[in-house]
Amino acid sequence: MATDYSKPPLDLKWRSHTLFIISTVALGLFTDLFLYGLVVPILPFILSDRLHVPHSEIQTYTSILLACFAASSVLFSLPIGIIADRLSTRQLPFLVGLFALLASTILLYLGQSIAILILARILQGMSAAVVWTIGLAMVMDTVGSEKLGVTIGSISGIISVGELVAPVLGGVVYKKAGSGAVFGMGFGLLAIDFVMRLAIIEKKAAKKYGCDEQEGEERDEEADESTALLSNGLTKNENLEEWKIGKDQPFWIRKLPILYCLGNKRLLTAQLVAFIQATLLGTFDATIPTEAQDLWDFDSLKAGLLFVPQVLPYLLLGPICGKGVDKYGARLAAGIGLAYITIPLILLRIPQPGGTAEIVKYCVLLALTGLGLALISAPSIVEASYVIEQYHKANKDFFGENGPYAQLYAINSMCFSLGLTFGPLLAGSLRDSIGYGNMNAVIAGLCAVVSVLSFMFLGKIPKVVES
Repeated sequence: MATDYSKPPLDLKWRSHTLFIISTVALGLFTDLFLYGLVVPILPFILSDRLHVPHSEIQTYTSILLACFAASSVLFSLPIGIIADRLSTRQLPFLVGLFALLASTILLYLGQSIAILILARILQGMSAAVVWTIGLAMVMDTVGSEKLGVTIGSISGIISVGELVAPVLGGVVYKKAGSGAVFGMGFGLLAIDFVMRLAIIEKKAAKKYGCDEQEGEERDEEADESTALLSNGLTKNENLEEWKIGKDQPFWIRKLPILYCLGNKRLLTAQLVAFIQATLLGTFDATIPTEAQDLWDFDSLKAGLLFVPQVLPYLLLGPICGKGVDKYGARLAAGIGLAYITIPLILLRIPQPGGTAEIVKYCVLLALTGLGLALISAPSIVEASYVIEQYHKANKDFFGENGPYAQLYAINSMCFSLGLTFGPLLAGSLRDSIGYGNMNAVIAGLCAVVSVLSFMFLGKIPKVVES
C-alpha cells in the first residue's frame, strides 16, 4: 500500500528540523560513550563480586571483555554501512542499534557467567558500529558537507563530556549504591534516546511531505551549478571532471564501489588522521590514571577528575575548530593540530612526585593537549566526506542515488576503533619498557609523521567565489 504523502505526520516540522536530528544523533553518540565509560570501571568488580572470579584472573578477563567490544565494532561496521546505504531510511538501522545496546545493558546487569558478559560486550560493540556509522551518515544527509566541520566539532565537544563523566560517575555510584543504581542511570538514558530516535523524520522523508527548510537554498545551488566559479578557478561542473570513474571496472569494484575510493590518497590520509586521533584518546585513557596513581597516589575519583582540564578545551573550542575546517579545509587543521600536540606530549615528562605545583603542571599540559585534540576532531570526517561527495556527484550511476556515505563512515568507525585498541596496547607496552616520558615522545613522533602526511596529501576544499 502506497504511503499517503498528502497527510503529513504529527509535528513534522520540528521532528525533521536540523537541530532536532543533530541533537538525536549527538545523544545517540553520547549514550554509546556514556554506557561504555559507565561499565568499564565496574567490570573488575562485577567479575569479583558477582561471578567470583579469582583475583589473579580478573585482569585477563577484563582485557578479554574490552577486546570483545573493539573487535565487534570493527567487524560489524562495514556490513552495517553496506546495508544502510541500500535501505531507503537511516532511522530503522539507527533504532536496531539502540535495541542491541539495550540488550547489552540488560545482559551486563543480569549476566551470571563470562559467556553472557562476552555476548553483552559483542552486542555493545555492534551498537557502537551502528551509531557511529548511521549517525554520521545522518549528519551528512542533514547538514551537507558545507557545515559538516562545525557540526562534528560541536558534537565531539558534547559527547566528550559523556566520555569524561561516565567513568567517574560509574565508579562513585557503584561504590555508594551498587550496580543496580549504575545500570538504572543507563536505562534512563536509553529510554530518552529511544523516544528521540523514534520521533525523528529524515530530511528526504520530510521533502516528500513538502517540508524542507533548505529547499530554496538547494534550488539556488542547482541553478548555479554550471556557472558558479570556485576558488580553484573551475566551475562546479568542471571541478567534478577530475572525479570521474572509468566505465571498465572489475566486478568486485562494481559490487562494492567504496573500494575504488580507497585508492584516493586524500581519503586514505583522512582515515590515518582518524586512527591517530583515536590512538591519542586511547593512550590518554590508559595512562593518565596510572601515572597519577604512581606520582601522587591518586584514587580513581581524583584520577578521573584529571580529564577535566583536557576535555574543557575540546568542549569549548571544538565547534570553532570545526568551522575553521569548513572554511579552510582539513589540511591546515590536521597538519597544524598534529604538529602542535607533539609539544605538550613531549613536555608531559616534566611533572614529578610532589605537591600541588606538580599536579598543576600536569593539568596545564593536559589542557594544552586538549587544544590539539580540538584541532584534529573534525578534519578526518570533513575531508573523507568531501572526497566521497565529489565521487558521488560525478558518478551517480556508479554509486546509486544514496551514495556510499554509510560505508565511508563504517570504514572511519573501523579505523577509529582500531586506534582506540592500538593506543592503550602501545602505550601500556611502551610505558612499562621505556617509561612514561619516552612513551609520550614516541606517540609525539607518530603525530609528527601523520602531520607531514596531512600537509602532503590532504586538500583544500574549493569554495564558491563571491562575485
